Formats: sequence, C-alpha cells, structure tokens
Amino acid sequence: MKRICGAMVVTMFLAGSGFVCADGGLDPGPVHPAWVDSLVAVYSAAPVGNPPQSIWQYTYNGATVYFVPAQCCDQYSDLYDFTGTLIAHPDGGIAGAGDGRCSDFIAAAKNPVLIWRDPRSRN
Repeated sequence: MKRICGAMVVTMFLAGSGFVCADGGLDPGPVHPAWVDSLVAVYSAAPVGNPPQSIWQYTYNGATVYFVPAQCCDQYSDLYDFTGTLIAHPDGGIAGAGDGRCSDFIAAAKNPVLIWRDPRSRN
C-alpha cells in the first residue's frame, strides 16, 4: 500500500511533478493497493483515450472499491474490489445499465476519490 502524509500540510513541489509533505517526504496521493499501479501502467502504455482514462476509489456497501469509467458509449465501466477482482460493470453497454450485478452502484457509492487520471492529451 502507498503512504500518504496524513494531516501534515502538503505543499506543491514546484520543481517536480509531485507534492511534498511537511516532513519532507513525497506525497504519493491517496492510499491504494499495488495492483492499481499495475492498472495505471497498462493504461499509460495504451493510446490516449477520449475522455482521458481515470481510476476512482469509492466506498460501496461498506467496502473500498475502484471504479474505472468507460472510455466511450456502449462500453462497460469496471468495478473492482480492494484485491483487484472485477466485481461488476455498473454502467455502460448498449442499454447503459451495465451487467446488472451492481445496479445500485451509481446511486449508493460514497466518498469519491480520484486515484489517477491520464495526464496525456490527444492534441
């Protein structure tokens, strides 16, 4: 798991690409399991999407889950549990309602946190 700075003041590190904690350590962002970094590497190696690919963390049914929105119409979004197991496709597909396994996700998910968004541009 990644470490975050906790309640320490975070300031932007202007010469680099990250944040610096008041204790001098780099702030890697929200806590997430290592498999998320592997997913980021896969998305980073793929062509740039429109909209940019992103990974979100939510609380759903009392558990931490990870949501990857679909890149385009008629494609499924993906919902993973904390271990990286695909739980469901809560939305998308031809009818837009996903695969029906988590039909309440969009309404019931709480505490959204952006874990990663592709910084590349299609321009």
